[in-house]
Amino acid sequence: MENRGKSFSALNCIDLSSPDIHESVSLLKQACLDCGFFYVINHGISQDFMDEVFSQSKRFFTLPLTEKMKLLRNEKNRGYTPLLDELLDPENQVNASLRDHKEGYYIGVEIPEDDPKSEKPFSGPNVWPAADILPGWRQTMEIFHQEALEVGKAVARIIALALDLERDFFDKPEMLGKISDPSKGIYGAGAHSDYGLITLLATDDIQGLQICKDKDAKPQTWEYVAPLKGAFIVNLGDMLERWSNCIFKSTLHRVLVHSPERYSGCFFLGYKIAYFVEPSIDCLVECLPTCQSDKNPPKVPSSQMWDLPERALCRYSC
Repeated sequence: MENRGKSFSALNCIDLSSPDIHESVSLLKQACLDCGFFYVINHGISQDFMDEVFSQSKRFFTLPLTEKMKLLRNEKNRGYTPLLDELLDPENQVNASLRDHKEGYYIGVEIPEDDPKSEKPFSGPNVWPAADILPGWRQTMEIFHQEALEVGKAVARIIALALDLERDFFDKPEMLGKISDPSKGIYGAGAHSDYGLITLLATDDIQGLQICKDKDAKPQTWEYVAPLKGAFIVNLGDMLERWSNCIFKSTLHRVLVHSPERYSGCFFLGYKIAYFVEPSIDCLVECLPTCQSDKNPPKVPSSQMWDLPERALCRYSC
């Protein structure tokens, strides 16, 4: 893709195989104070397997719409979200035709329906395509879910050290279409920040992710994040900003779609694969003791995840 005229953000790169934990903590802390985004390399998930995850993801999204709609996202936030289903930036996406130009498929921790925990918000069994329609799809995604969670835990341990906490502080059961045209309000995913602790984003080699380091600037300045083969792009979520007393940043970001085919992944699947690492629904989110003092009291009141407002509206001023 042509890079002329584009502004790119320089991100720190955290090597999870490095024996120098002090350097890793220093690089991560600098990134968290600056923009809340960084790369993670040598994370232990092979490139061959990531290629298979993207291949399987593409197999699902190229199914006929009638097949995908059989797996429509349910009240537990599991399953398929069609094109234009989500709206992340209502201020700029001003009508129904300008909703997010992306499809998604949401997967979480598998909790059987007969388990009492399944009665909690966003908890329950996953929705899976039939094995005769997509053989091997469920198995691939379940393995990816487990391996990405281990990467998330490894990153969370470095974050804990950067906040002067015990290394395992977060590593506990309770913590853890169209071409985009911004001038017309058309985005792959509108401007937003993520809700939880961190997000791991695996992406193809097509540019599209942009970050805004100062959401209050007028006009806002958007910089591209370059894809890095074999790496996860990691960004901080709103809950980590709350925990750190707004020291670490949950940064505004969006996705521009420059091609009808774009694959990426987060615990957010979509031709991007995103993995969201979020606190347990029972977790108490409160300012960490290492992030407050008499001169710097907590800026945000503590609250259990269960009691927090609707996720998309859970923002505050720091």
